[in-house]
Amino acid sequence: MASRATLLLVPTVAISLLLGGACALGAATPTPAKPAAAKAAGDPTRGKALYDQSCGACHGPDARGIPGLGKDLTTGAFVKGQTDAELVDFIKKGRPASDPANTTKIDMPPKGGNPALTDAQIADIVASMRTLQR
Repeated sequence: MASRATLLLVPTVAISLLLGGACALGAATPTPAKPAAAKAAGDPTRGKALYDQSCGACHGPDARGIPGLGKDLTTGAFVKGQTDAELVDFIKKGRPASDPANTTKIDMPPKGGNPALTDAQIADIVASMRTLQR
């Protein structure tokens, strides 16, 4: 006949296996990662004033471009094809005339020539540009 210790050990092992298996099943199906918090959108009203100061000289007061200086930002595929974050990054870096993608062959200075612009202010400019897209 089985000893009392063996009789207690068998149910204990069985319960442990069941609980351990349940935990393993939970581990096999990971919890989906939380989506990254969306970056707060810029303020288009503030962005319009900043655009006028830093971008309007080349892209025009209505963002429709000035021939030979700056491209139309209201209909261009480049602006439409970029995320807000990508546009902020692009504006921060600018585009030299030597860049093959620069079709005007005129330098677009970093931050539109205004080195004091912050990332938040550039996000405001992007928000303003988005309101003008057709």
